[in-house]
Amino acid sequence: MKAAVYHSYGPPEVVQVKDVDVPVPKENEVLVRVHFASVNRTDTGFRSAEYFISRFFSGLLTPKYQVLGCEFSGVVEKAGTKVTDFKVGERVFGFNDERFGAHAEYMLLREKDAFVQIPDGIDFKTASAISEGAHYALCNIRAAKIVAGQNILVNGGTGAIGSAAIQIIKHFGARVTAVCPSAYVDTVLSLGADEVIAFENKDFTQLNEKFDVVFDAVGKSTFGKCKRILKEKGIYMSTELGPGAQNVFLAMITPFLGGKRLLFPLPSVSKDDIRFLGGLTAAGKLRPLIDRVYTIDQIVEAHRYAQSGQKIGNVLVKFFDSASGD
Repeated sequence: MKAAVYHSYGPPEVVQVKDVDVPVPKENEVLVRVHFASVNRTDTGFRSAEYFISRFFSGLLTPKYQVLGCEFSGVVEKAGTKVTDFKVGERVFGFNDERFGAHAEYMLLREKDAFVQIPDGIDFKTASAISEGAHYALCNIRAAKIVAGQNILVNGGTGAIGSAAIQIIKHFGARVTAVCPSAYVDTVLSLGADEVIAFENKDFTQLNEKFDVVFDAVGKSTFGKCKRILKEKGIYMSTELGPGAQNVFLAMITPFLGGKRLLFPLPSVSKDDIRFLGGLTAAGKLRPLIDRVYTIDQIVEAHRYAQSGQKIGNVLVKFFDSASGD
């Protein structure tokens, strides 16, 4: 099978397409024939090891798992003898940043991993873009305990995380002001944002409005800059460590100081989370934005674009041409 393999950390060019053996599932594993996979911030971050801390999970000197790809959709090709929740031929989707493996024609998953059956009415292309950004958004939304009636600002409304955050927050009944490039104001409004600010025209940190939560889904601002637009007990959250990794430090001390605080929750994902996000998508309450689709032979280009800061929503890789895969 074809797989995008990397043996060392570095720029997109460290990824090479090679022919490797199709993996064989153990008794508690499932072999999935991948139809689509995303190339996302998780993949590019682990590949580059820009944040050295990622190496404690992926391998200090060289990658422990040499095929990236954490978000996927596909079909169960084989199931181990002790697998009970999945059957051969079932359509599945999910997220796995423990062992990765989706940037290949076939990938292995443990039955307990965070993947489930694709709901009826959702195609493979859409399913492959549901999990990554949305589960990060969901983790932060839960940490901040966002509820109906609150006033929330999302910076980065066109990213995979930000675009999902807008829709999930609206599902929970809060009001959303989103920040994005001027060219995509209408796109972000179509996701359900109550108000959209084009960052080229206005600095959102200078707004007179006060927010219960500022969710910086692109990590372009700081707690210090956003404090003035937070309510007295307001919360700032970011998807990045911040200058000098300050967000980790501030997350430890601000909750004990009273007043405005910073949260930096460690992301987690479960089958129930993936099922919940799939249900929102099936109900029309979550629409993943998809920017570009590449082939496996264009994987280096996909990595370059995914980390360029220009993508809108999700970047995908397509593996199989089939009528059911589009």
